[in-house]
Amino acid sequence: MEGVSGDGVAASLPLAKWRSDFSRAFRYYLDRSTPHSVGRWMGTLGVAAIYVLRVYFIQGFYIISYGLGIYVLNLLIGFLSPKVDPELEVMDGASLPTKGSDEFRPFIRRLPEFKFWYSITKAFCVAFVMTFFSVFDVPVFWPILLCYWIVLFVLTMKRQILHMIKYRYVPLNIGKQRYTGKKSSASSSSPKD
Repeated sequence: MEGVSGDGVAASLPLAKWRSDFSRAFRYYLDRSTPHSVGRWMGTLGVAAIYVLRVYFIQGFYIISYGLGIYVLNLLIGFLSPKVDPELEVMDGASLPTKGSDEFRPFIRRLPEFKFWYSITKAFCVAFVMTFFSVFDVPVFWPILLCYWIVLFVLTMKRQILHMIKYRYVPLNIGKQRYTGKKSSASSSSPKD
């Protein structure tokens, strides 16, 4: 009995070491990719294009694509929503300004951009792997699924946009905001004699 447990532990040590090394290397490259958002999103678009081409050429796995679309829509809602919803919670610190006289508070997302990207990329990879197993190819009439997803997307985005308008926040920041300094008043004032 001791020989069996000893061999089992000895056999699992190289596997555990390989798993630990792989996890460490994966985390290292993932951390290094953090500041390169354009490159990350281009890679995700490449993975999505490969998935779409696979589904198109196989002419199947529409239920997986529908589930993937619902998951991405759920992630998008988290990405566009504030961390603290002003309708549900009233916080003293980090909340959205509700009046024009309120002080500026930065928009804090419920789902940060990096986690949003990572979840979408992982979802496309999992869906791609699922297309290799015929058990997931459930026969469905795909136009109905597509129409239902479009209706769901439009209604969800309408609700989210109305929420943005009501609480006056914009979840997207285009470009880096730069401090330009104070305008000098020397040009407007006349020199004294």
